Amino acid sequence: MKIIAVGWNYVEHNKELEHNVIPQNPVIFMKPETALLRKNNPFFIPEFSDDVQYETEVVIRICKLGKCISEKFAYRYYDSVGLGIDFTARDLQRKFRAEGNPWELCKGFDSSAPVSEFLPKENFEDLNNLSFSLQINEKTVQKGNTGDMIFNFDRIIAYISRFFTLKTGDLIFTGTPSGVGKINIGDHLEAYLEGKKMLDFYIR
Repeated sequence: MKIIAVGWNYVEHNKELEHNVIPQNPVIFMKPETALLRKNNPFFIPEFSDDVQYETEVVIRICKLGKCISEKFAYRYYDSVGLGIDFTARDLQRKFRAEGNPWELCKGFDSSAPVSEFLPKENFEDLNNLSFSLQINEKTVQKGNTGDMIFNFDRIIAYISRFFTLKTGDLIFTGTPSGVGKINIGDHLEAYLEGKKMLDFYIR
């Protein structure tokens, strides 16, 4: 099982991180399976970072084996949608970006990928118009819509499958909107997809 993630997929988020170039293709990175955090278990801030930030994302789950998938058939390769948090050690990321080094340590550390339950995609009228949000301590800090993504689900799947064989159960984090910020011990995170609460957990 792979956790694949897309960076720089919302223009306004790119601006807030001073990355003003619109990518020509999806920017891909990966998290190991040990990054998964399920069942609303608490997230423990790691000792190696003083600035862990939340990034709320729609996550799609792959439902069949695929390689070099055509964009027009990509919808056949995922069956459900959920929400996830791409926790990022931002202080490490700044350092790695400045040095031109990879992102794995700041993105793929243990429990850095809380994931909700998944809902059948047929539950949603328009997958290109899904609203989602994050509240911290009952205050909304992020609001996004899949219609604002630079690359939609089908484009992402087609692109990734040129390089990696996709397998049943693989998860794809599809990018975060603007509004990212630091988490603190004691914070209560609640994430919503089309008004339905999908995540509800605490920071320890």
